[in-house]
Amino acid sequence: MITKKTSSFSDIDFAAGETILIDKDSGWTSFDVVNKIRYLIQVKKVGHAGTLDPAATGLLIVCAGKMTKSIEGFQGMPKTYEGVITLGKRTESMDGETEVIEEKNTDGISQEQIEETRKLFLGEIVQIPPMYSAVKHKGKALYKYARKGKTVERKERKVTVYDFKILKTELPDIYFEIKSSKGTYIRAIADDFGKELGVGGYLKKLRRTKIGEYDVNDALTIKEFEERINSLA
Repeated sequence: MITKKTSSFSDIDFAAGETILIDKDSGWTSFDVVNKIRYLIQVKKVGHAGTLDPAATGLLIVCAGKMTKSIEGFQGMPKTYEGVITLGKRTESMDGETEVIEEKNTDGISQEQIEETRKLFLGEIVQIPPMYSAVKHKGKALYKYARKGKTVERKERKVTVYDFKILKTELPDIYFEIKSSKGTYIRAIADDFGKELGVGGYLKKLRRTKIGEYDVNDALTIKEFEERINSLA
């Protein structure tokens, strides 16, 4: 596995199989990262183990060569995130990528109310995938329908929230940490959290810090990975 601690890339055979921990920057899609790494290592078989939205940052596990067979195993691991929920505003995408469609006053919301609401999202919960997501409908990603103003019926899915901590409250912002199962939409939790408090909410910021026991602190940025590869030339 390639991490920050990997001292040399000179003896690594990416085609034979390798796993790379990447700290994704905001603005990059997960597919952008895969494409960049594919170009840098000149190996066709490259994939990632769990999509991050373009605005989100943090840990992305990228598999190359024969290690692409292990992607499903990584995908099934619990994910840990840190982020910010902004109360009092709602957006169509449930994050900051689209305009605010509803705004309410957050005065009077207490820390006790926030803590009681947090408890509602622990354990097994039911979510409906957001329209602004990569879930497929008739072979096309939902976000493509959403961008045209269309809504399609989506099936509920059960996910598990193993832990949900409120790290700090500075209304309208709530800083949190969540550990959840595969397929959990943190944006949907932000939206539902605001609804439970009666004022709405959206996901202002998100960073994935762990996948299983793999930690973003051990990951390379794309720039760092590229510099290591170029140093071999």
